[in-house]
Amino acid sequence: MLRCVQSKLSKQFVAIANGNQVWTLALDGSGGGVGRHKTPVVLLHGFGGGVGLWAHNLDALSQGRPVYALDLLGFGQSSRPCFPVDAEEAEEQFVEAIEQWRAQLGLESMILLGHNLGGYLATSYALKHPHRVKHMVLVEPWGFPERPSTVDHDRPIPVWIKALGAMLSPFNPLAGLRMVGPLGPTLVQTLRPDFKKKFVSMFEDNTVSDYIYHLNVQTPSGETAFKNMTVPYSWARRPMLQRVGSLRPDVPLTVVYGSRSSIDGHSAKTVKEMRRGSHVEIITIRGAGHYVYADQPDDFNQRVLEVCHQVD
Repeated sequence: MLRCVQSKLSKQFVAIANGNQVWTLALDGSGGGVGRHKTPVVLLHGFGGGVGLWAHNLDALSQGRPVYALDLLGFGQSSRPCFPVDAEEAEEQFVEAIEQWRAQLGLESMILLGHNLGGYLATSYALKHPHRVKHMVLVEPWGFPERPSTVDHDRPIPVWIKALGAMLSPFNPLAGLRMVGPLGPTLVQTLRPDFKKKFVSMFEDNTVSDYIYHLNVQTPSGETAFKNMTVPYSWARRPMLQRVGSLRPDVPLTVVYGSRSSIDGHSAKTVKEMRRGSHVEIITIRGAGHYVYADQPDDFNQRVLEVCHQVD
């Protein structure tokens, strides 16, 4: 996934507590020039993802400042420990791993950018360690709204989805991928052909679907933690809108959505209402879906760079 990245790139396992390791990519920015001393951008991937999915973004974002991308604990090539069953404790373990990783690398502060689950964890981290976050960028964040107490009659959940959800509830979200064994890569290609299209300018083969398969065929550590952090159907057990209002007022926040995404951007508007005296910017990328950074990478990179220019 990284063979098309032109910038100098280092890879390492960063040791954290309890014998765990966090797989990390690092780009120093400007070939080791003045950019090395600027606040780094730290990229947190979404559920089922990994550092390779930032292939469209690493070169652009590292022009002028360091960039780090890590596989979240329990995902990718990072360690896959057992997480607590309790949702709050599982979330805390994710956040503590990020903090231990930061301390090990000696980063005083960060521009923290998270997609999907990474956006949820970035917010949780900023709530606990606000002095370490110079700016937070949430890209199509998961887990903000509360689960509706009543059925939305305009968009009722089909009976077959309810039945399937009940049948699969004892299992992890990606259990089916592991059940089919060697047919897994073909299953990814069949169910998610869009992933190949997102990276077609880089790869003509099945590199992307193979990568996604191998990310998720291993011990489902982070996946199990995520399941324990949800209630049907993939709503957060601890919705972030209940807490984000207490984020320290001087932490700037940017929320990025794709215009074609199924994620409702109303949560960002709610956050802006909650934080009237704080910097909250909402950006919509035209023509992009949920994977904004891969659907429209040039526009995404440019808008993120504009955010970064506000930070030393």
